Amino acid sequence: MRSRKWSRRDLLKVSAASTAGMLFAEPLRAAAPPPSPVTPELIEAARKEGKLSFYSALELNTAEKLARTFEAKYPGISVRVERSGAERIFQRIAQEQGSGINAVDVANSTDPAHYLDWKKNDWLAAYVPEDVARHFPADQVDPDGTHATACAWLEVIGYNTTLVKSEDAPKSYADLLDPKWLGKMVKAHPGYSGAILTATFVLSRDLGWPYLEKLAKQRVMQVQSAGDPPIKIMLGERAVMADGNDYNLIVFRDQGKPVEVVYPAEGAPLIIVPSGVFKDAPNPNAARLFQSFFFSREAQQMLVDEFAHRSFHAEVKPRAGQKPMSDVKMLKSDPVAVQAQSEEIKARYAKLFRV
Repeated sequence: MRSRKWSRRDLLKVSAASTAGMLFAEPLRAAAPPPSPVTPELIEAARKEGKLSFYSALELNTAEKLARTFEAKYPGISVRVERSGAERIFQRIAQEQGSGINAVDVANSTDPAHYLDWKKNDWLAAYVPEDVARHFPADQVDPDGTHATACAWLEVIGYNTTLVKSEDAPKSYADLLDPKWLGKMVKAHPGYSGAILTATFVLSRDLGWPYLEKLAKQRVMQVQSAGDPPIKIMLGERAVMADGNDYNLIVFRDQGKPVEVVYPAEGAPLIIVPSGVFKDAPNPNAARLFQSFFFSREAQQMLVDEFAHRSFHAEVKPRAGQKPMSDVKMLKSDPVAVQAQSEEIKARYAKLFRV
């Protein structure tokens, strides 16, 4: 049987049915709960559960490293990583919840708009790890304590230094429209990647759809994840990436691969990656322990040092050689607007790029 392709509108209808109409009215707001430290009692309760499911839009190697590091720290608790693009994760969770299946314990997504839906449906538990309360800025923490920003990165331009000289490399989004890049670029898809959906929203808002219409005429190779374009230019399959994350390029460059990062003159879309515990998590104690670990200085520093992600944890040291976010002109999104325009953005993009 052919699987049904779900739109956000379909998923919201399913969400509404599963929450007895709560979709149409905001749950009563409540103050965030007090910070929750990691106690021996929590660890023991988590060990009795013995497992948890982590739905993640982080790249597989990153999500797996988080899981294995957690397992080493807390023997006896296994983490099952369910990794996919953010938009696929959103669909899966909505389908599971709509069918009365409680399978997800903790989920992180590169599309912050997902948390608006999940919170409105009253699917998220209010849980504030102690590190979040003590070391994270208030603007990266949900006021009701249902989620917080676990990491961040920037969507950028990049190029292969063997194929492109630095003086010839594009410095802006406008430069990507130069005929010399015809058939030489790669970019990711907003229908798969939450990060690219956010970036597409930002570019259509700030540069306009006419810009994207012109870019589509450049015969751009289309891939799925925001992590795919860096790989394509690193391998020399394309000379330039029109979008993609900065962290892969930084890691590749530090490994001696022929790539370079370009923070566009117009600004680089900022991608924040929230994480939250689900209210009906089948392993609620293990879920809370993992959420606390995710936001700990140990895990946050690992994300910075090994994967070149950005952390908002005040005690985490920046990665050597990585351009600070404070030195980058950043383009910030509006999750409410992304949520409202999501289906239109994906449909319009697919039509323009014929994918």
